[in-house]
Amino acid sequence: MHVVIMGCGRVGSTVAHILESHDHTVAIVDQNPEAFRRLQPGFEGSTVAGVGFDRDVLIEAGIERADAFVAVSSGDNSNILAARVARETFGVDNVVARIYDPGRAEVYQRLGIPTVATVRWTADQILRRLFPEGAQTEWVDPTGTVQLAELHVSSGWIGLTADKLEKASGARIAFLTRYGEGVLPTADTVIQDGDLVHVLVNTERIPYVVQVLSKDPEVEV
Repeated sequence: MHVVIMGCGRVGSTVAHILESHDHTVAIVDQNPEAFRRLQPGFEGSTVAGVGFDRDVLIEAGIERADAFVAVSSGDNSNILAARVARETFGVDNVVARIYDPGRAEVYQRLGIPTVATVRWTADQILRRLFPEGAQTEWVDPTGTVQLAELHVSSGWIGLTADKLEKASGARIAFLTRYGEGVLPTADTVIQDGDLVHVLVNTERIPYVVQVLSKDPEVEV
């Protein structure tokens, strides 16, 4: 893929190097030419000094052949504007924007622009580790109908198979996090102690799913 990144801060430069290490081509845009010093020696992508939502700047960065666009500058407005230009003007479907204001992030998420609300995400991750009960939303489809959520599962479900959790709760297990690695479960995958369970579920059913899985199963399922 060819990926255009707006913002050569710590996040932008890190993403650029990761993408390049996976054999993708990268162009990174920043208003401040000094920002490119964050790139490691040997970076083979292109650097473009300029405003990340300017058409000519984006064209110089190769937006017309880009498969993805990432907006991670320090300004919410700039990130959203650049993401919209990439999508609506140049037809780049795969865009993501970093947003510091969680309220704005939710609005643009519902408009179909994937966002990462860094402050809210960090706070949620801290609270999740302090108080693991309940559900932690990880992704919401643009209509708000379906969510991917991390759920706290009672110890009584340990040793049971994934299909039994699905049957009891009505949710679909999307994946497990086991020892820090993602696991795609089959119907026969056994839930182990320490597993983080990530489910796809209709938003309106989350309270029911939490209620079922946060308690030990009342009968054998």
